[in-house]
Formats: sequence, structure tokens, C-alpha cells
Amino acid sequence: MICYLLIAGGRAAACANPDTKHADMAGHLIGKITIKTGGIFDLSNPQEDKALFRLANKVHITTRQNVIRNQLLFSTGESFSAQKIEESERLLRKNRYLQTISIQPTQGASGLVDIDVITTDSWTLTPIISASRSGGENKTALGFKELNLFGSGVAVEFFRRTDVDRDSSTIKITDRNIGRSWYALSLRVENNNDGHLRFLSLGKPFYSLHSRRTRGIIALDVDQIEHFYDLGEDLAQYRHQSNYREVYFGWSKGLLDGWSKRFTTGITYDEHRFSAASILPQDRKFVYPFFGIELLQDRYEKTMNYEQLNIVEDRFLGTRLSLRLGLAHANFGSDRDAWLYKAVAQTAFEKSAKTSVLLAAVLDGRLEDAGVRNLSLDLSARYYKRQSQHRLLFIELSGIYGHNLDLDRFLLLGGNSGLRGYPLRYQTGDRRALLTVEQRFFSNWYPFRLFHVGAAIFFDIGRTWGDGPVSPAAESWLKDVGFGLRIGNTRLALGKMIHVDLAFPLDGKDDIKSVQFLVSTKKKF
Repeated sequence: MICYLLIAGGRAAACANPDTKHADMAGHLIGKITIKTGGIFDLSNPQEDKALFRLANKVHITTRQNVIRNQLLFSTGESFSAQKIEESERLLRKNRYLQTISIQPTQGASGLVDIDVITTDSWTLTPIISASRSGGENKTALGFKELNLFGSGVAVEFFRRTDVDRDSSTIKITDRNIGRSWYALSLRVENNNDGHLRFLSLGKPFYSLHSRRTRGIIALDVDQIEHFYDLGEDLAQYRHQSNYREVYFGWSKGLLDGWSKRFTTGITYDEHRFSAASILPQDRKFVYPFFGIELLQDRYEKTMNYEQLNIVEDRFLGTRLSLRLGLAHANFGSDRDAWLYKAVAQTAFEKSAKTSVLLAAVLDGRLEDAGVRNLSLDLSARYYKRQSQHRLLFIELSGIYGHNLDLDRFLLLGGNSGLRGYPLRYQTGDRRALLTVEQRFFSNWYPFRLFHVGAAIFFDIGRTWGDGPVSPAAESWLKDVGFGLRIGNTRLALGKMIHVDLAFPLDGKDDIKSVQFLVSTKKKF
């Protein structure tokens, strides 16, 4: 496991392995655990002791201490573990309503280890007023969200959204820790002008590397109009009705020798029906038991300025291997016999403290009596080169190979799916390749003590191959260059940053605009 110490200016300096960092406390019992929750602004800092900031702290409901305590992996009376300190910080950082997290153990004269857990909040009640543009298409949203209702950690959202596909009204409720448990609830209801979406997830996940059990249910019901695209043009439409149900449970021995091995089993119902078009994907219905296994290495890096702006990031630099295998049969209610499989592999390499490579592969598909169906092999390699405190070179090479894809699963390229200089969904096929080179700039500029500002210069090149759902894929490579701003806000619990880009296509037909103006919000740089 790698530990990094954050120092002034947003730099990350290597520090001791957490297993040796607190070696003198190993074997001692944990004594008093003190939770200290803070407001949005540090009023002891003269730069933040402003009337508006004081008002924000006053009207904001601070996260309840028991909400923080319930997410800790350690408790009074048990043996001290540096690993559980580090993982508890990572779990707390997943909460968008928390701005900063620090867990500080100290050994008292009695021999007990006392622990201070110190957090500050983000502003969580925000209106949703957004307008974005990508690939020549606009998207707007209007509503509100509260991501920490009365300091409970419960998130509630309501918004009205309009994009290239549909108009929708959405309600979302999320609770990662129901009561004092690790059971989580996620509920989403959408009423759309072309149908609806209903989603429910309720269960206890493998929330930690130490978790021993998982169980839960998932239900998804979707009815909406889908589209076939070619060169950015909407060529055909069809209605897609899908129903997904899953009951699962799993077990593990927890973290052993730096690895967590997990087993999962359950039953899945997955049905898709298509209608109202001259070109239709084939209806399919699978009912099957499944079994899964996952190996997860405990290897993380705490750092800054890779995918975020001046925010602590937990980069996974370990190895993860997983396999899920299911058997659908007509006797179970399926419309055909099939093996369904999904395998995931990812790992990372560090050539030096400044250079790292992250590799990932996902294999997904079915084996039916007629042969391999809906096979998808997704490969990606991401290269990071830390050039200085304020500069990072990022290169990503990705490719997807598809074989006998279901017609609703074909690959798209253009706009928000890569190639920022081209219209949305410009190319379609069953194979895709994309290379992105991005020079990232991270500044210390902190306007109004609210926003962090960065920038990027980028180059994209990619294309699709093979068959499309309507016509063969275009036989041409496409390239673009561009530049843009990145604006992040740690005070708001949005979890996203604003991208403002200008992209210039270097290929394509003459009717493509010479400049694409893109405004969007994304989770990463």
C-alpha cells in the first residue's frame, strides 16, 4: 500500500507505508474516538472570515457525528490497525457532502490509542440550473438537489432535463448507510416524454476490504425510444422495453495478506423487447443463476492533481480480477439456452514516482447454440507523467472489439463518446479505437475562495470499423485538436467539474462545423 502526505501548494510527497507509519501503535487497543465535524468555511482564516461565508456556515446543517462514526471501520476496544485508518478515510471521501477528512491517531500515556476524526462539510443544497453542449447538441436541466438532508447523509434530487434523446422528470433518493447499518438504498424514478424508468437497489455491499457478507436486490424497468445513428444523423427509431431483476448474496474471508477474495451468487431475470421500427434488435429473455469471484488487492495512492483539481484523490494502483458466469436455460424461463459471462482485469505499473500506467480489460458476451453472441472486448491503457507540480501529461489508448453484437449495443464515436471536434454519435460500428493525448495544467488560482481553475490542450484520433446497425462503418480516421478550461468547486457537493472546450476537427465532411464549442460537467479532468 502506498501512502502520500499532502503538503503546501497541493503537492504530494511520499511518506511511510501505513503499516509501518504507526508501527509503534500496533497491538495497542483503541481508546477514545472523537468526531469533530466542521462547517464549509474556515472562519479562523482571515481570507474566509467574510459575511457571506459566515452566513453559509450558520444556515448549513453540519453532518451529524453519528453519520461519520457509522462509516468507520474501527471502534473502541479493538486492536489498532493503520490499514483500517487509511480505508476509513477512503470510505469517507466517497461522500460528496464531505469536503476534507483527516483521521489522526495518538498514543496516550495509558497505552491506549486515541483517534480524532476531523471533517469539514461541503454545501449540499444546490439548485440544478445547467446548460451544456457537446457534439453540436444541447442539454439543459432545472431542479434542485440536497445531498445531506438534515445532516443525515441522505441525498434527495428532483430535476427536469432536456437532451437530444428525450425530456424527463427525475426523482432520486440515495442512502449509503440506512440507520446505523451498511445497507444502502438507491431509488430513481423518471417520467419521460417517450416512456419511463424505474430503478431500485437495496442491499449490503462489500463496503470494505474486510467485509464478510453481501446481499441485496436490484430492479430496473425501462420503456423508452432508442435511435440508430450514422454520421450524426438520426436514421431510425425503435421502442425498447427492458426489465431486469436480480437477487444476490456473497461471502468473503476479508483482507488476507493484502488481498480480498470475494464470492457472489444469485439469480437474474433480464428481458428486452423491441418494437415500432423497420430495423429492430432481436427480443431476448434470460433467466439464470450465476456465480462470481473477485480478487482485489489493497494498494492505493493518496495524491492530488491527476483526475481532479486540488482535491485529495484515492488512486487504485493494485490488481483486480473478477469473473461472473451464468447459465440461462429454457427450463428456467429463458427464450434460449446460453452461457453469459463477464470478466474484468485491471492493474497498474509505476516506472517511477512520477510515471504510472493503468491497464484494464473487460470481456463480456454470451455463448449460445448458434455460437458467440454480443461479444465485447474492451481494452484500455492510461499513461500519466507528472512533469511538475502544475503540469501532467495524460495519454489514453482504448479499443473495443465487438462480434455479433446485439443491434442495441453498437459502438458510437463522436461528441461526448470521444472525438470532441465532431458531432454527437458521428461514427457507428462494431469495433472502435481512440487515442487521446492531453496536456493538463493545474493552477493555484482560487477565485473568491470558491473555485479551482485548470486547463488542458488535447488531441484526439479515432475511428470505428465493421458493421453498423444500419450501414457499414465509415472507413476513415478522424482527428481533432482543442483546448479548454477546467473549473472545480470543493465547496459545493457536486462531485463534478465544469469543462469549457473549443475543439477543431481536422477531417470529416465539409458540412462539419470548423469549431465545436463544448460545455459540460464531468467527474474527471
